[in-house]
Amino acid sequence: MSRPPIQAQPPLGFIPPDFDPKILKLTQLVLPFWTRSKTSLTGIEATNVEQLVALYQQFQAGKIRLLFAFRHPSVDDPLAIANLLCYQVPKVAQQQRIALRRPIHAHFMYDRGIPLWAGSTMGWLYSKLGGTPIHRGKLDRTGLRSARNLLANGEFPLLAAPEGATNGHNEIISPLEPGIAQLGFWCVEDLLKAGRSEEVLIVPIGIQYRYITPPWKALEKLLSEIEADIGITPTQGTGDSHLYRRLYQLAEQLLTIMEQYYIRFYHQTLPIASNAESSDIKEVLPGTNEEFTVRLDALMNSALNVAEQYFNIQPKGSVIDRCRKLEQAGWDYVYREDLNLETLSPIERGLADRIAEEAHLRIWHMRLVESFVAVTGKYVLEKPTVERFAETTLLAWDTVTRIKGGNPFKRPRLGKQKCHITIGQPLSVSDRWETYQTNRRAAKQAVTDLTQDLQNALQNMIG
Repeated sequence: MSRPPIQAQPPLGFIPPDFDPKILKLTQLVLPFWTRSKTSLTGIEATNVEQLVALYQQFQAGKIRLLFAFRHPSVDDPLAIANLLCYQVPKVAQQQRIALRRPIHAHFMYDRGIPLWAGSTMGWLYSKLGGTPIHRGKLDRTGLRSARNLLANGEFPLLAAPEGATNGHNEIISPLEPGIAQLGFWCVEDLLKAGRSEEVLIVPIGIQYRYITPPWKALEKLLSEIEADIGITPTQGTGDSHLYRRLYQLAEQLLTIMEQYYIRFYHQTLPIASNAESSDIKEVLPGTNEEFTVRLDALMNSALNVAEQYFNIQPKGSVIDRCRKLEQAGWDYVYREDLNLETLSPIERGLADRIAEEAHLRIWHMRLVESFVAVTGKYVLEKPTVERFAETTLLAWDTVTRIKGGNPFKRPRLGKQKCHITIGQPLSVSDRWETYQTNRRAAKQAVTDLTQDLQNALQNMIG
């Protein structure tokens, strides 16, 4: 099947939040059907909802401003949180005889790139639900101003994912971005300037998924399909240890194939297993999880290097930072702010389209890395649950699917799942204001400390 050509486009415009209660009501009516038909979720449970009810009561009374910071392991998280706010919070409030104004809802921040792959209709819907977009790879002043305004003045609390993106893991939290903590301090500043006395709170929200019935057969079938794709003949055997050996062999073979790909065609230097003298790998034993981790890190670095060299970007910051910068660089080559596309000559338009196509191809390398930012060589070995087996196998499926040119967003469903949401103890931003406003150095440290406290809170909610 032929794909539509990648062409130069006008600049990505800001999609302003435009909350429409009628659209929200319609979305809430459709929510149960959508969840059943589009996800594997059969149940959504929540702990400490009573606290959330009390927080909404104080918010509606004008006593506090709320920033909900949720874990983001899956693309199903927004549906789970929508269920929490739409059904569970009102139910518990009624049980406690607490009268909350309807609707119970939250403004939310979302990646500006979502409407690019999910369609413009999704951008329209997010706007009507009170969402505000953010460019993850640059200083998005317009997006930040919008989020800042919603946090201080919005009709509802503000919801955001401090990890910045899904990482595919129930029990590993990616390093949090400092923007959530910074927003909290900006909100305190805005309230003080306006002579308002509300306390600003960040509420950590944990999310985890568990299979109703362990889908071992479906998992083995998926493993066999991936093995076939990468040229492995499955070995016979049963039990967790055999399944782990298959998974490890699959991952190592895929890693070897990709190492050879980047060495041969992109002239990268990698500490492959055969190079025992490599300074990066000689301290670990061949065939071990430690060696796998070293090789995977080196491969991700090389994939990012390939893209960074094309865009002339220096490799600075964490893997996540580098991914975000590359994503923005790719957008800058496709969504051209420096050109008026309507006035270009045919040859200029052809060259602009060529640049857009090449940028799209280079960003493919970054997308591969995105799937593995939280992968370790020990995740399954340390705790061989069906969830960890499934998460790692699905990440391998994502990679193979991207390499084959398929759509990684159409993941196979291995079995029915339950989602468990945990409402954590609020972190007061207002209590930290005195330290924050001392000087620039103190402000930076206050943001770092609050971000770390939020990371610890989310980590402690993993069961």
